[in-house]
Amino acid sequence: MTVPRRPGMFICGIDAAMDVIGGKWKVLILWELTDRPRRFGELRRSLAGVSEKVLASHLRELEADGIVHREAHDEVPPRVEYSLTPLGVSLNEALEPLGAWGREHVLGR
Repeated sequence: MTVPRRPGMFICGIDAAMDVIGGKWKVLILWELTDRPRRFGELRRSLAGVSEKVLASHLRELEADGIVHREAHDEVPPRVEYSLTPLGVSLNEALEPLGAWGREHVLGR
């Protein structure tokens, strides 16, 4: 499965991947969804400083890219959960070496 993007606009694979995860909050959203599905409010509380508008926008973009799955449960009150798709899981796996580099070379100082 590939992420639906405009063909020909990218120079290389890193450029294409950065388009999907670009922005201050997207990688942190992916990290928060690693272990289990989360509701919107849970994500907002765990990502100190993100506005509701930005979080909602990033979740919509990640959903459109096939990275995040949004499941609306037919309950009262309504309940919506966000989780990683298989493509999102593979993206998180690809980001693990980058996280290891940051821990070693930036946080380890």
